[in-house]
Amino acid sequence: MIAIRYQFQLWQFDENGFSILSKKLPYWDFTNLWAGSRLAREGHVSWLFDVEAYRAGLRAMFSPLLPNQEWSYPPSILWLGMPLSFLPLPLAYAIWTFGTIAVLALALTPLRLPWQALAAILTSPAVVTSGVFGQNGSLTAALLLGALLTTTRAPILSGLLAGLLTIKPHLGLLIPVVYLATGNWRAFASAATTTMALVAATGLAFGFEVWTGFATVTSPLMARILEAPYPQFYHANAMTFFILGRSIGLGVVASYAYQALFSVFAICAVFWIWRKPDVDLRIKAVLTALFALTATPYGYSYDAVPFSVAVVTLYLSGRPPNRYIFCLLWFFPYFAHLPNYQGIGVGVLAPAGLALYGLLAVKRGDFGGGAPATAAEARLSRPGDSRPSAG
Repeated sequence: MIAIRYQFQLWQFDENGFSILSKKLPYWDFTNLWAGSRLAREGHVSWLFDVEAYRAGLRAMFSPLLPNQEWSYPPSILWLGMPLSFLPLPLAYAIWTFGTIAVLALALTPLRLPWQALAAILTSPAVVTSGVFGQNGSLTAALLLGALLTTTRAPILSGLLAGLLTIKPHLGLLIPVVYLATGNWRAFASAATTTMALVAATGLAFGFEVWTGFATVTSPLMARILEAPYPQFYHANAMTFFILGRSIGLGVVASYAYQALFSVFAICAVFWIWRKPDVDLRIKAVLTALFALTATPYGYSYDAVPFSVAVVTLYLSGRPPNRYIFCLLWFFPYFAHLPNYQGIGVGVLAPAGLALYGLLAVKRGDFGGGAPATAAEARLSRPGDSRPSAG
């Protein structure tokens, strides 16, 4: 019902033709990927790194009243946006939204979840929120979890997926920690090779100036947006310790230090988890993806798809406390903005709390790769599939 309400408001328009929900085009952030790729295809790639030229290009394309938007991605994402830019925007948006959800479903195959659990993830508030924003939350979750779930069984594929995740690099900060903990140098080499190939291919196609523009214009611009005085309207969907620090009155430097404390904790926790051979690979992957959300200073509710995956997976495994708490956590991305609207940036506490619960459960030995200890844990695995996972 909440999803239907969001969709109804998203596709209702004001007198200027903008969504009454977003006050922008209903495709919201996907407009940037589609229009930016079209501008690059038409020979105006330099406009992506000139804020005023970019805004003028979008207003010429859509409406002179279009609110301010900025190009915020590494240039390598153009390889995804370019094919879509040949299609009409509504069709491209539909393909992007449902296509990335399909990719997420494929990436979750190694979890071997019951179909009801998979459906709970694919229709979760985090997935819906990402779709409403026209964002890439389902795709980045697929790349992150795909890289983690294939780490020990298909290291070349794992590195390839990790390299592709550099389209949103701050979500992959913990993947090198996993490779280091497991001594997986093949995955390391694959990730490095994929990243360098993306950089080279993008430079050859669009000019290596795009990387200079990304370093000197896009990255500083996104830093200024992140560090803007709290609260800004977009902080309503933020879910990081950096934003929590800003909301309790810390300055920019102190908030970065506050974030760094939890980032270091996440690094240590993930390293420790992956050094334990008795923990199921699937649990390692979902907990690492969960910690990834707490390790970055730049994250929003539309990035929280790994959180929904962790909620469902941990619900089916180990010895969870009151299951109604997990149901409330599943709903959380729909309501993360409410305390933020009141100037209390506590959105990160839900993934952080769940990550801490998972960490303590690992310490207790709840997630061993042997025979399931409880009926709940048994539901995570198919019959006859309770052998330990590699890693």
